[in-house]
Amino acid sequence: MESNRRLWLKKIGIGAAGIGLANFSSFASPPVSENLNTRFDKEANLIFLRSNENPYGPSPLARKAFVDHANISNRYNWDVATQLIADLAKRNRVNDENILLGAGSTEILDLVAKLVSLDKGNYVIADPSYDYWTAILDNLGVTKNKVPLKADKKINLQAMLEAVNQDTKLVYICNPNNPTGTVCEREALVEFITKISQNTIVLIDEAYLDFTNQQSLSAIVKEHINVIIAKTFSKMYGLAGARIGYAIANKTIIENLENLQSNTNNSVSVVSKLAAIASLKDEKFVSNCYALNENVRQYTISELKKLNCECISSHANFIYFSIVKYNKDYFKQLDDNAIEGGRIYEEEGKWTRITVGTMNEMKKFIKAIQ
Repeated sequence: MESNRRLWLKKIGIGAAGIGLANFSSFASPPVSENLNTRFDKEANLIFLRSNENPYGPSPLARKAFVDHANISNRYNWDVATQLIADLAKRNRVNDENILLGAGSTEILDLVAKLVSLDKGNYVIADPSYDYWTAILDNLGVTKNKVPLKADKKINLQAMLEAVNQDTKLVYICNPNNPTGTVCEREALVEFITKISQNTIVLIDEAYLDFTNQQSLSAIVKEHINVIIAKTFSKMYGLAGARIGYAIANKTIIENLENLQSNTNNSVSVVSKLAAIASLKDEKFVSNCYALNENVRQYTISELKKLNCECISSHANFIYFSIVKYNKDYFKQLDDNAIEGGRIYEEEGKWTRITVGTMNEMKKFIKAIQ
């Protein structure tokens, strides 16, 4: 079976080498077909700085995988799923049985919410944090326990620990945190996890960890049976629209999540999986994206400060800043200049978030609000 899988993967070319990296700048803000009736066609001049997307698009290797393999979309993709899982397990220093694929990390979060909701209780989450997915928990009767951030906008791990009680079924930590961009030190997270009862699931969302130098917590799932790591190809790898993410967890938890997924490991299209496999090979693309994001983020923070906007030191591809001292109508400035930005996350201090786009996009953003 394994030899057949390898032969098939070789046949479709996923293992092919020698795909050259084109001029990196040419991949920023990739064009969209004029035949597609989408928001991009209707609002062609919009600058999208709202959803923390990678402005440079997918990796050149991923794009080639999309094009080269579109013609096998008529086939189911179990073999491709097996290969991707093996690649992810190796990268994260776990076994294949510790990986579950999903349509973006959103599906993984949804599956965790459903699992937790089987046994009513409460869940603990920082405030603000990424909480759109928690509607499932709320609707299924799991009580939300929000823990305010510290004054420096970092997650208060001690306060979260104190919020956990015998009825707590889940603790969620987004690291780096969205929308603040702050990061929890790895050692502090490991210590936090060791203090949590093994009857309580700890969900660590590492959607933006690729924008830091911090090592993933993935390998600890072997010794901590209650830990789930959620990861995604949507951010650094530029595959937000392709919808591919994955969970890393103890074998038992993975099996429990599989029981809630109608078509295990196959909610993602064959071409998206092949693009993900190709993306993992393109280390130069990731390195370039990391460097560009660092440079553009520093520029943007510097310019925002000149406009009396207090900024939180970011470890992601977005910036959290206060417009309480900004002397214009910030959101009107964005609307007038065809820029999609964030919203107000905290009324006290008027804290908002902006995605880090290309240097050209951020210069237009700064000019728009000056």
